[in-house]
Amino acid sequence: PCAWFFLLKGSFFSPRLHRMFLVALSFAYFAKALSGSYMKSTITQLERRFDIPSYLIGVIDGSFEIGNLLVIAFVSYFGAKLHRPKIIAVGCVLMSIGTFIIALPHFIIGRYEFETSVRWVVNSTLNPSPCRPDSLANLTEDGTLPQVPASGCEGESNLSMWIYVLLGNVLRGIGETPVQPLGISYIDDFATEENAALYVGCVQTISVVGPVFGYLLGSLCAKIYVDIGFVKMETITITPSDSRWVGAWWLGYLIAGVITLLSAIPFWFLPRSLPVSRPEVPEKCTPEQTSFIKGSPLLKHKYSADEHTSFIEMAKDFIPTLRTLLAHPVYLVYLCVTIIQLNSLIGMVTYKPKYIEQHFRQSASKANFLMGVINIPAVALGMFSGGLLMKRLKLNIMGAAKFAFGTSLIGYILSLFFFAMSCENAKVAGVTLSYDNIEKISYDKHPLFTDCNSKCVCSSSDWDPVCGENGITYVSPCLAGCTTSAGSGKNTVFSNCSCVGVAGNYTASTGHCPQKDDCDRMFPYFLALSVITSFIISLGGTPGYMLLIRCIKPQLKSLALGFHALATRTLAGIPAPIYFGAIIDTTCLKWGQKRCGGIGACRIYNTTAYRLIAYLGLTLSLRTISFIICIPGFILLSRQLKEEERSAIHGALRNGGTELEVLRKEELVISNSDQPHHPSENSTDRQTRL
Repeated sequence: PCAWFFLLKGSFFSPRLHRMFLVALSFAYFAKALSGSYMKSTITQLERRFDIPSYLIGVIDGSFEIGNLLVIAFVSYFGAKLHRPKIIAVGCVLMSIGTFIIALPHFIIGRYEFETSVRWVVNSTLNPSPCRPDSLANLTEDGTLPQVPASGCEGESNLSMWIYVLLGNVLRGIGETPVQPLGISYIDDFATEENAALYVGCVQTISVVGPVFGYLLGSLCAKIYVDIGFVKMETITITPSDSRWVGAWWLGYLIAGVITLLSAIPFWFLPRSLPVSRPEVPEKCTPEQTSFIKGSPLLKHKYSADEHTSFIEMAKDFIPTLRTLLAHPVYLVYLCVTIIQLNSLIGMVTYKPKYIEQHFRQSASKANFLMGVINIPAVALGMFSGGLLMKRLKLNIMGAAKFAFGTSLIGYILSLFFFAMSCENAKVAGVTLSYDNIEKISYDKHPLFTDCNSKCVCSSSDWDPVCGENGITYVSPCLAGCTTSAGSGKNTVFSNCSCVGVAGNYTASTGHCPQKDDCDRMFPYFLALSVITSFIISLGGTPGYMLLIRCIKPQLKSLALGFHALATRTLAGIPAPIYFGAIIDTTCLKWGQKRCGGIGACRIYNTTAYRLIAYLGLTLSLRTISFIICIPGFILLSRQLKEEERSAIHGALRNGGTELEVLRKEELVISNSDQPHHPSENSTDRQTRL
């Protein structure tokens, strides 16, 4: 009873500081998750604003992990021996500064200009003709309009503005480094074992709630035009569903920077370590019981952060400690499995809003809204439920591993149904179908120029889509053969379009043609299956994370968490967005053009190849490999647990044998000194002692 009094009272020692740190860490997780998810919600906006392909967006997204890579090993090892809350506070400040730097290019570069033949004309019925029957002398050898650099390009800086976004994201990565390893190890050091899983589950859940607000913020900003407040909105001739639309991407970064800066404040007021419980021992406790309590393994496994060690001593101990960690077979298999699965997960999450935009023809705002309202809450609920189930079921290491594997396997099987949810590509003349056969979609290379627009001098690089009365989208009014136009802005109507109808008196309007097919009916099923799979897979998140913490020795915990984060960021966080983006770029059918020349952002993709190869095929292939590696992982984990159990039994037997030998010697001494006239009493006493 005295032992339990000490331990239970110690677990609630200084509860106010425990709660304060838990709330502060949860808010820091929320802030970093919000800014991180907002970055992913703006990838299409950044592509269009800076006219860059998807693989460069992958480089920008991976630069966050590069920032982590620079300092995470040292922060995890040395930070665990220093003032952890203040190091986390410094990290939050750096994250905030990096977020502000990302928004900086908007205030440096000029207004956004996009390709269009539509003009805003006030009080005028005379509009220039899209089809210009200029002299043939103005044509190039291949029959296209020569490319003339835009005015002002002579003074254009060679340094692309997206470099600032990359550098800001690197600084965000450096600032985020101490939050996870130092925060989680701080909780696990000063919380009871039974509550540690629940606390970690709560923090991880809050970190998943952050992306809800991040994607909702992305949805809101995507609706607002990029140069809001600097241009008249009635002069903007495109809508948010247009592939040239750029939202106010910079606004969300300013908001996220302020929130991250606020999250740093509480950590400045927290102590170096929460006090290890040393309450007064009740009077009933004997000296032996008191000695047992003070030597309790529950207290010994806690890391005492108050032990001051010199920097040189810590540096000398770093390499041997790292070697010991990497010699752990279960830890190595766990690393391989999580690296491969995170490659799949990061690639999928990074480009999922883009997949929804391209495959299901939704606007960026709606795609981000659906991610924030439907997908992310399912993940948050799954992670919290996983932590709760682990505590309720009292899962050990093997139980947690089986639980995480089972949920991941079920989610994998359900994900196979995504292959059946296909949508036909948009019908674009000269891109997905030929001018001669407008009924059948084909991904063969089609010519943009044909007899119906041969009298027009058109640019093949422009992307200014118009919708013909026949339901076919044309790359530009000029390539549709339109000779006249009426109205202005979004209400412009092109007429006498020779490619739309044989008689040449058919009209076309601005923008893509709305596609009414099975895709609209398929989209709700896609969302429902996406929610179910996200929930099931995330159920194993917390048990899998606790497996990482519990499969190693307590003194290696901080280094193991830090090195795990280092490896996953190096081999998953950095390369996954880049090679996913590069493969997605190979499915592009029509590239835009930069204002001063050169290839810009992709305007339309081969959605079939995007779905089967670049998105679903790649993600599920990686997860298949991870399941194969799990087989030797279970074998090694089972061996480790058996060895630990065998060592514990041998240790108990050795301790028990030593105590028994002492008792026998004591019995021998007593029996020699006993009087012969008390045999029964001596026998009973010996039995009691034994």
